[in-house]
Amino acid sequence: MSVDIRPLLIRALPKLRAFAWSLTRSREAADDLVQGACERALAASASWQPGTNFDSWMCRILRNLWIDAFRARRPEAPIEEWPDLPGQDGRTTVEARLTLQATQAAIAALPEEQRSVLMLVCVEEMSYRDAASTLDIPVGTVMSRLARARTAVATALEGAPEPRAAGMGARR
Repeated sequence: MSVDIRPLLIRALPKLRAFAWSLTRSREAADDLVQGACERALAASASWQPGTNFDSWMCRILRNLWIDAFRARRPEAPIEEWPDLPGQDGRTTVEARLTLQATQAAIAALPEEQRSVLMLVCVEEMSYRDAASTLDIPVGTVMSRLARARTAVATALEGAPEPRAAGMGARR
């Protein structure tokens, strides 16, 4: 008996798109990746076991598809593509974008194994167990990769220039 996964798939789309964007760093490539993952999931819907974590199953399909088809090219979405944040002055927006850019660069510089764990646990808010299941690795490996990823990002951000050092100082 096959379960209709379409409602679960629709609910998972925002998480899948965020995870796909974290891997590809391109809106267009992320949308293509999500579409491909949805196609694979629908074609293999009989292999999903009701009662198991659907989001983990979908993230694993998406990640495997990315590894198969998109690993060689990882374009980055320019920071200019991010929508303006309403209600903020220009200085705050520029400082936020510089911080975001530095954070994106630090995450992009991580090895794929650390970046995937960081995105699943910190962005997608998966438990260590679900991330381990998604990536098919032990929970202890998730914990150590996450610790190394957090340390690497923090270290990179400590070394990043302050916005004021980049010509953003206060006017006198």
